[in-house]
Amino acid sequence: MQTILGSTGQIGEVLAKELYDNYTTDIRLVSRKPKKIHESDQFVAADLLNFEETNQAISGSDVVYFTAGLPMDSALWEEQFPIMMENVITSCISNKSKLVFFDNTYMYQKDNTPQTEESPFRPLGRKASARAKIAQLLLDKLATKEIEAVICRAPEFYGPDRTQSFTNTMLFDNVKNGKTLRVPLTDNTVRTLIWTPDASRAMALLGNTEDAYGQTWHLPCDESKTYSELIELTQTILQKELSYTVIKMWQFRVGSLFSHRLKEMQELLPRYQVDNKFISDKFKKRFPNFEVTTFEKGITQLLSEKV
Repeated sequence: MQTILGSTGQIGEVLAKELYDNYTTDIRLVSRKPKKIHESDQFVAADLLNFEETNQAISGSDVVYFTAGLPMDSALWEEQFPIMMENVITSCISNKSKLVFFDNTYMYQKDNTPQTEESPFRPLGRKASARAKIAQLLLDKLATKEIEAVICRAPEFYGPDRTQSFTNTMLFDNVKNGKTLRVPLTDNTVRTLIWTPDASRAMALLGNTEDAYGQTWHLPCDESKTYSELIELTQTILQKELSYTVIKMWQFRVGSLFSHRLKEMQELLPRYQVDNKFISDKFKKRFPNFEVTTFEKGITQLLSEKV
């Protein structure tokens, strides 16, 4: 049995399909309001803030994928993520289940230092501190060998369906809607983005690779590009000119006075002022046959979606 916690999210849904197609049909989907994807799927409604519900959802699982997220709200992250992680870790230990944790890069230093699996945690901001805390909770358990687990870390998303990120919202959604593209802070710093289906496929592969456990893995990405290069590539794909504007820091700050979401995203902005180089060479070397979606292929597919 392989169980997905957070099965209705973008990562969880594609993960379920990947597991079914290539690894196992014995799948349990867990969320507050789970939905079947395949006829053979089990589904369990559970609140990960409740230990008994979490333990029941994990019971009988060989592998557990923790992909559940929370709304972009610092107070929620500080209050709820540690409880969720403690409940999941304790339940996995109790049930002798392996854990595959989907993580992000918020805890890394927000400068142009290339990010590797060995990069130290230097969180700046409430959400970054919350993510560092839960990652460290799992790392501490790994160090004492109390749990068999793997950490899968991904940079900013871009991708199809309900994928949410600065880049999807400000760039590609506006392309599809015929609006002026908006670029955060600067168009000439390098960005590393991951195609969301690649993140799910890579997670499934790591979860079903025995020697991957006990480690942190950076999930595979195409070569980094600047926003200027991404826009140029998009123009080539569409065979038409696109106009864009660069949104300055002061404009985000003004917007944050009227938008809670923009206020919550303020701590993420410094990473857009400098090159962001997320290195996934470790994964690519270990899994040389994994096909990483190129920006050209990903953007082509993304722009073919109906608005």
